[in-house]
Amino acid sequence: MFVKTSSGRKRLNILGALNAVTHEMLTVINETYINAWSVVDLMRKIRAVTPMGKVVLVLDNARYQACYVVRSAARMMQIELLYLPPYSPNLNLIERIWKFVRKKCLNSIYHENFENFSKAIMGCISKFGTEHKEELRTLLAWNFQTLVLDEKAA
Repeated sequence: MFVKTSSGRKRLNILGALNAVTHEMLTVINETYINAWSVVDLMRKIRAVTPMGKVVLVLDNARYQACYVVRSAARMMQIELLYLPPYSPNLNLIERIWKFVRKKCLNSIYHENFENFSKAIMGCISKFGTEHKEELRTLLAWNFQTLVLDEKAA
């Protein structure tokens, strides 16, 4: 029995920003690498969609997101950067999005070529505001559990 798989020679990189309130998604996509300049491109898209007002961009602690280039660009575009604590993917809503995308269009699905693979992912993302809207509404709820440690119990 043989299971078809890809050669793994091509890579689709998607850097995404999710509006936590409206669930609109902006992306920067390439087939090379995500780096600081990719983050700057994403910040430009964010600022173009929101030309006025406060923008807070929540980031994980990837090195390319915390570098001088990104911080300087954020200052120039008046975007506040908020870095999540290390090892806290449960606080990062975009991680929920990537898990959803993998479930919808990648798990146990063979794509004949890279073009079909890319189309499947981009098709899934393009349906966020329509076909997947209700599922995403429940998935992206701001349900966080607060843990209070009782010092007396310790």
